[in-house]
Amino acid sequence: MSKTIIHTEHAPAAIGAYSQAVRAGNTVYLSGQIPLDPTTMQCVEGGFAEQAHQVFKNLQAVCEAAGGSLNDIVKLNAFLTDLSNFAIFNEVMAQYFTQPYPARAAIGVASLPRGVMVEADGVMVLN
Repeated sequence: MSKTIIHTEHAPAAIGAYSQAVRAGNTVYLSGQIPLDPTTMQCVEGGFAEQAHQVFKNLQAVCEAAGGSLNDIVKLNAFLTDLSNFAIFNEVMAQYFTQPYPARAAIGVASLPRGVMVEADGVMVLN
C-alpha cells in the first residue's frame, strides 16, 4: 500500500524527522500537535485552555489538508503535563467535536517539547 504525506501551512511545520500526517488507504495518522502558532512557530500565549484550543486548531488544519475533519478522527491521544487540567481539556475538546466522539486516551507526562502543557495526536478514517 502506498502512503501519501500530508502537509499544510495552516499547521506548524514538522520540527524533526516526521510528517504532519501520513495517509495509507483511507486511514490518516496525525502526528502530535503542540500549541504552536503556525505563522510564528511560537507557543500561543495564555494558560492551559488557550494551549488546548491551539492544539485542536492545528489538528483541524491537518485533518482538512488530508480531506477530512476533526469528526473523522476515530482515536485521539492527549498528553498533559498536569492531569489536574483534564476537565479543562474535556471542555475545550467538546467545542471541536460532535457525537459520536472518538476513542481517546489522556496520559500524564513529565514534559513535552518546548515546555508546552498539552499535545494531541490521532488517527482519522476517511470515507
